[in-house]
Amino acid sequence: MKKILALVLALCMVFALAACGGNSAPAANEAPAADAPAVDSPAEEAPAAAEMTVAMITDYGDITDQSFNQTTYEACKAYAEANGVDFKYYKPASDSDADRVTMIETAIDDGYNVIVMPGYAFANAVKETAGEYSDVTFIALDVGAGDLGEDYEVPANLYCATYQEELCGYMAGYAAVKLGYKSLGFLGGMAVPAVMRYGYGFVQGVDAAAAELGLTDVTLNYLYGNTFGPDPSVKAAMDTWFQGGTEIVFACGGGIYISAAEAAQSAGAKLIGVDVDQKGIIDGNYGDGMTVTSAMKGLAATVQTMLTAVSEGRFADYGGKIDTLGLVSATPSENYVQLGTTQYADGAFTEADYEALVAAMFSGEVTVSNDTTVTAADNATVITVNDQGSF
Repeated sequence: MKKILALVLALCMVFALAACGGNSAPAANEAPAADAPAVDSPAEEAPAAAEMTVAMITDYGDITDQSFNQTTYEACKAYAEANGVDFKYYKPASDSDADRVTMIETAIDDGYNVIVMPGYAFANAVKETAGEYSDVTFIALDVGAGDLGEDYEVPANLYCATYQEELCGYMAGYAAVKLGYKSLGFLGGMAVPAVMRYGYGFVQGVDAAAAELGLTDVTLNYLYGNTFGPDPSVKAAMDTWFQGGTEIVFACGGGIYISAAEAAQSAGAKLIGVDVDQKGIIDGNYGDGMTVTSAMKGLAATVQTMLTAVSEGRFADYGGKIDTLGLVSATPSENYVQLGTTQYADGAFTEADYEALVAAMFSGEVTVSNDTTVTAADNATVITVNDQGSF
């Protein structure tokens, strides 16, 4: 069932494994390796780029979602075009494990030997396919041990990356309060670990900035919409928030931002984007200046790093691992978590202030909890959190 190209890659990977002395993922104190030079080795030990074919499988949405799927698609496409690699994306017929598995197997049957999958929803599909297709390289973004199950042993042909969402969530919350917002909201998609880490980090950042400014009247509404798409009930809840005085909402969860943006547009309120720099899509569709900042993950950097490693025969340095990517530098732009385009303001929160915050976080002077076993309110000391649960 597997094509000849997949068999060629398997032979190349055997040589690569023999040549590599051990595994070494991006360390907490080293910069992203997206532009790392090729490792000197005999030609027969490293597969040429032409031998690598890349397929990306979408999760809930499609490649125009301005979030996980689009960012991953564009990163794969850019790499493929720059390196002469065959690339194709596949969209499952529905949001189900069975359809995700079908698309993975279809891509393999079509001859693709590197499969890139964005989102925790791929956990079960990964478990079903990675072990069976040992001659195919699997790259799973935002799929962690909690998604796969603590007893799952990651095979050598699979690499999983998760992100420290709590860190960029903290940055966004801290910046918002410093910029003068005192009535805030967090709208999460579903209460899954990644979304919760974003939210809890956001609460901690809001709380820290309020404490620094000596504010005791900062409030934060907190809600999970139980969906990763737009929903009339979610929009109604956002309308209520904005009518009640909420000034800015961190909308965290795929297309759920649409419901928040529609409500914010009517109220003249602001949003914080998520996963990627959402200023372009939010401001472009709902009003210039709506997006104050975005809490971003380094999806594109991860794709670039991993596809480069595969093409250079270095995937053995990463395979069999689940890495948690976050701060690797005191310089914001070098990190796997950071803020997007931000409405800086002199005397309130400037780019220099952002750089100082990241440096303090990188040094350990500022710490952020990633504990999702507590409640949102447990992360607050001087602000008031109105936890409204989940739809």
